[in-house]
Amino acid sequence: MSAPSPIPPQSKRYTYEWYVVVICMLAYIFSFVDRQVIALMIEPIKRDLHLTDTQFSLLQGFAFSLFYAVMGMPLAYLADRFPRPRIIAGGIALWSVATAACGISQNFVQMFFARMSVGVGEAALSPGTYSMLADLFPKSRLGRAVGVYSLGSFIGGGVAFLLGGYVIALLKHASVFTVPVIGDVRAWQITFLIVGLPGLLIALLFRLTVRDPARKGLAQDRSGHVKRVSMADSLRFIGAHRKTFFCHYVGFSFYAMTLYCLMSWSPAFYMRHFGLSPVEAGYTLGAVLLVSNTAGVFGGGWLSDWLLHRGHADAPLRAASIGAACMFVPAVAFAQSTSLGSSLAWFVVAMFFASFPLATSAAAMQSLAPNQMRAQISAMFLLVSNLIGLGLGTTLVALITDKVFGSPLAVGHSMTTVNAVATALTVALLFIGCRHYRVSLDREALQARMNGQTQATAEAATPLAGNINAVDAREAF
Repeated sequence: MSAPSPIPPQSKRYTYEWYVVVICMLAYIFSFVDRQVIALMIEPIKRDLHLTDTQFSLLQGFAFSLFYAVMGMPLAYLADRFPRPRIIAGGIALWSVATAACGISQNFVQMFFARMSVGVGEAALSPGTYSMLADLFPKSRLGRAVGVYSLGSFIGGGVAFLLGGYVIALLKHASVFTVPVIGDVRAWQITFLIVGLPGLLIALLFRLTVRDPARKGLAQDRSGHVKRVSMADSLRFIGAHRKTFFCHYVGFSFYAMTLYCLMSWSPAFYMRHFGLSPVEAGYTLGAVLLVSNTAGVFGGGWLSDWLLHRGHADAPLRAASIGAACMFVPAVAFAQSTSLGSSLAWFVVAMFFASFPLATSAAAMQSLAPNQMRAQISAMFLLVSNLIGLGLGTTLVALITDKVFGSPLAVGHSMTTVNAVATALTVALLFIGCRHYRVSLDREALQARMNGQTQATAEAATPLAGNINAVDAREAF
């Protein structure tokens, strides 16, 4: 009897696979709520903990991004070897508890370590998720799958602003609360407890319902055997395609710098420059993130898939470079507008195009890298991206505000400066990277064909060698 033919990718329903996408997106939503809600509470946190803009930026960006980036590598190494759902579920539980710990912090040092732990937990999510999605979906659907997963970042960011605004409005008449075991806490601390602890339920759901998919696209040696890939092998792979990865890693990192600058400092800008209350800023910016940024993720994923269908092998980088070019003017203009309406209009457009790389950057890496390296290469990207984009970008805005302009009211000018430089570098690097990415894809395809031919030759020679040995044995007798 002949084996049943596999279902063509075009006709398969992918029901379970999309369930995995949705639950990963749900975890991503909680991760962004937990990391982003701090932006809306800048003024009460600065007041109660006696912080400057620069110190607050270290809590908001550096403390999180440093350990999010550094811990991504060892966690990705584990994700390339052990069941990915277990690692992801453990990360969700850790960052949820750490977010709640932000709510009981009494000084800068305690808050710094709590935010550091949030980064460590969240480092487990994206590398493992990207690796699983590449095993669950064919390349023709991967852009959309990653795009849907990436929606979680902006749904989470929007929910963080909306929920933060709601909690602030709900608790505005009370300054201190007494919580059993914990003691007296302020309204902003209650917010961290509310958004952090429910993540433990997501961790449990993930652990019980998601199974690790079979790994596909495994790297092989010349004899056709599956290779055991070490961290050094992944670094050598990056070195072999260093021009591609330099343009990808650094280009998308500057893209992320603009995005995090917009997300992290826009609440402070609108509250300081236009006099919005934290509640008004939360509702307004939350609505923008939910609508404009989620549409931008879909737009970036759709454009990447459309370009790929049209025969552009460099579709992920090409789509991102188009988005970055369209982002330049609105990312600069929104902070220079004199009216709230025009500023928000530019801000909506900027956030739409700022969302393009969340789907395209991941799709580019997963399409190029062998299976055993995907999580590690994703983690290396997140290392560079978060150190440059989140850690350096958010702190640069604060340093320019404090040291150059010398006034918190000048935060808009600081954002304009950072956005203009970062977006220009993004366009240049991704445009150059398209050509290097095409060369890398061709090189990997050629290597795969050569390995396949070597394996076929070895398999064909095996029975011949057996016959020769048999003749030699008969002659010996």
